[in-house]
Amino acid sequence: MTGSHTTHVHATKQQWAVGLMAFAAVMLMITGVLAILRGISAIAQDEVWVTTENYLFQFDLTGWGWLHLSLGVVAVIVSLGLFQSAMWARVLGVTIAGLVIIANFLSLPSYPVWSVVMIALSGFVIWALCVARTEESSESYEPAPRSG
Repeated sequence: MTGSHTTHVHATKQQWAVGLMAFAAVMLMITGVLAILRGISAIAQDEVWVTTENYLFQFDLTGWGWLHLSLGVVAVIVSLGLFQSAMWARVLGVTIAGLVIIANFLSLPSYPVWSVVMIALSGFVIWALCVARTEESSESYEPAPRSG
């Protein structure tokens, strides 16, 4: 009975891990596509964005556009790796989501609501990638069976 219960718990944990990885991949893909669109809009027409006078982190909006476009392209590529459960994609996914959070924090005055949404999406991606454990990594954390 104990072996069957352990197998069921392991299968349930594996389902959660697969689900969280899929969630992170989809959310990173969405974040990347939205960042690409935001970057294109900033590059194509600087008038789309609102500018704030005397902002400490004031940069050229075309430069911000290229930054968001680049982060978006990398995020989409990394999300494709996440669909394959690649470890490199998990590491880069957390890194890219962190950079997206920083970039959106710095551009809060230009587009505040959009920046907050992107920060939240990226936070969910980081959370999902950090809590999901693949089968290989979850085996190393399981306690040894007791004899008794």
